[in-house]
Amino acid sequence: MSGTNPDLTILVFAKAPVPGAAKTRLIPLLGAERAAALQDRLLQQALATAHAATPAHLELWCAPDTAHPALISASQTHRAALHAQQGDDLGARMAHAFEQALRRTPKVIGIGTDCPALTVKHLHQAATALRNGNDGVFIPAEDGGYALIGLSRHEPRLFTGIDWGSERVMQQTREHLRSCGLRWQELETLWDVDRPQDWQRLQQSGLLDDAPSPD
Repeated sequence: MSGTNPDLTILVFAKAPVPGAAKTRLIPLLGAERAAALQDRLLQQALATAHAATPAHLELWCAPDTAHPALISASQTHRAALHAQQGDDLGARMAHAFEQALRRTPKVIGIGTDCPALTVKHLHQAATALRNGNDGVFIPAEDGGYALIGLSRHEPRLFTGIDWGSERVMQQTREHLRSCGLRWQELETLWDVDRPQDWQRLQQSGLLDDAPSPD
């Protein structure tokens, strides 16, 4: 795609909406099928937001592969290049995607699909932070992780020695940023949709008016 941000690539990291494998912490509340439907809706929302930010390149990095029809359809709808994640853990997969993308554009932003509160404004703010000379930019998440990471240089150490999925992710990332001597900016903290209480907050927020209801 050709965007109005010629120096920017946006990566969307997503799991295939497979019942039983997607949004597993919400399965006790929603059931496997509805949890997968929620994952699909969140995927569409993340891609729509990223596309609206008009990057030079929009890429959908999928797990476990690119074969699921929902991933193929979403990539076509939002004109995103489709890639399979590569690596033994989340950190390795993210490091690989950023390394590849930074060969195409000098600024790269990565997001997941768990944060429907993320807006085009946040993406523009992150891009501006990188253009202002920061090596990195982050949107911390209330659960201790982060909802967005942007980089203007490849630094693999940011993705190693991190307890992914824990409340220590952002804290450990800050420690790595300091040890690498990197300059970074943090934007406002947002919240993810992972747990039953997050789903209830999502329902009240109106961010996804067609989010599935529990049985």
